[in-house]
Amino acid sequence: MVNVLANIASMLIIAEIVTGNFANVFIALVNCIDWINKQRISSADGILSVLAVSRIGLLWIISVNWYLTVLNPDIYRRQAQIIIYIVWAVTNHFSTWLAASLSIFYLTRIANFSNFIFLHLKRREKSVILVIMLGTFMLLLSYLVIVSILDIKQRNENPGNVTQNTNPKDVTNLLNMTIFTLLNSMPFLISLICVLLLIYSLCKHLKRMQLHGKGSQDSSTKVHVKALQILISFLLLLAVYFVSLIISGWSSNKTLNEPIMLLCQAAGLLYPSSHSFVLIWGNRNKLKQASLSVLGRLKCRSP
Repeated sequence: MVNVLANIASMLIIAEIVTGNFANVFIALVNCIDWINKQRISSADGILSVLAVSRIGLLWIISVNWYLTVLNPDIYRRQAQIIIYIVWAVTNHFSTWLAASLSIFYLTRIANFSNFIFLHLKRREKSVILVIMLGTFMLLLSYLVIVSILDIKQRNENPGNVTQNTNPKDVTNLLNMTIFTLLNSMPFLISLICVLLLIYSLCKHLKRMQLHGKGSQDSSTKVHVKALQILISFLLLLAVYFVSLIISGWSSNKTLNEPIMLLCQAAGLLYPSSHSFVLIWGNRNKLKQASLSVLGRLKCRSP
């Protein structure tokens, strides 16, 4: 039974890595082709493209870590663990914060508030996102410095365990997991605030439409609903991803060969793989049309 669960989890991980890479490569490729043709790129497409590239890197480093820890643990040494953890931390950082920036973008473009602060943010939308990314990048650098210090301390305290085969998350201790949890809760909270403000904006819009005796199926309502569907799906997937990371981190004394840990990793991979399909579905102007065109051609070529 244990081996069956482990095999199922491994197959799920492989399927999620393959489909996730396909979706993210598709997003990056379509936007790059459009950029070359038009000689310009919009803010949303730019965020989507960099987000797709960061998720490609995230999926690849997760696949490398999974291969070394599960299929070939004998060659997995401490130096490789450190490198993989740093690459994972960087790609994970940009994956979550770019998605949170996309939430801010949807809020400033769709919501309709007369508040002075909101109007100021709306006028300086690009600057706000740039400042957030630069500020959080400094947080990332600080976090990596702390991880390095903790790793040096751990090696000095346990010199005989330097070559011990452990999960990359084992290079840190309780303090590392606490800092990681706090830092990664920030993009989730920002996206949650954006969702709540969009819901409030939608309620105000619907109330305004009722006062004027108009229906609720106007274009603004549809745009609000579409954005909320994308953001809520992002929040749910991100929550599952963080829970899986926290469980894996707090259970660092267990090996990833255990079926529960593999299933936990498979659940976490839903975020970088499935959310990209949600973004394709939500981008009706370009990505969705391109995906339908590709599916149509594949259907025509199939016997």
